[in-house]
Amino acid sequence: MSTAYLGGGCFWCVEAVYVELIGVTSVISGYAGGMKENPTYEEVCSGKSGHAEIVKISFNADEIKFETIINIFLSIHDPTTLNRQGNDVGPQYRSIILYENEEQKQIVEKIINEFTEQKIWKNPIVTEVTPLDRFYEAEKYHQNYFVNNPNQPYCKFVVEPKVIKFRKQFSHLLKS
Repeated sequence: MSTAYLGGGCFWCVEAVYVELIGVTSVISGYAGGMKENPTYEEVCSGKSGHAEIVKISFNADEIKFETIINIFLSIHDPTTLNRQGNDVGPQYRSIILYENEEQKQIVEKIINEFTEQKIWKNPIVTEVTPLDRFYEAEKYHQNYFVNNPNQPYCKFVVEPKVIKFRKQFSHLLKS
């Protein structure tokens, strides 16, 4: 089993996309990239813990490649905005990829360079690329949030449109 650690704004949005991909066996919402041990959601939301809301994606590399995971990530959120995704503002919502080894780092840097050369985004990509230190699982009520709360206003007006767009763009990679 392989893993990827990605933050692209609110973890509910990122989680909702990756749970639908072939080869993905689990997606866990959590926190990483900060200084405080065992942060709470409130501490992360304050912006003072240094952590970003991220997801830990476990996947079968024989069914879906790490490169595909990263390509999707750079397509489903705006990697050109610093500490912001839509109305979610603060360092906890930054675009971040946390790599586990040098091979992952090289793949991420290669894909970011390709996106830049192809001018996929009008503005420069500001996604933080950093080694994974520690991953802290978020509170239980954050797990499978979109699936469990589809009619919650944030889910209805923010998460659902992202999921619909993702399904159209990557329909060939969806679980049946």
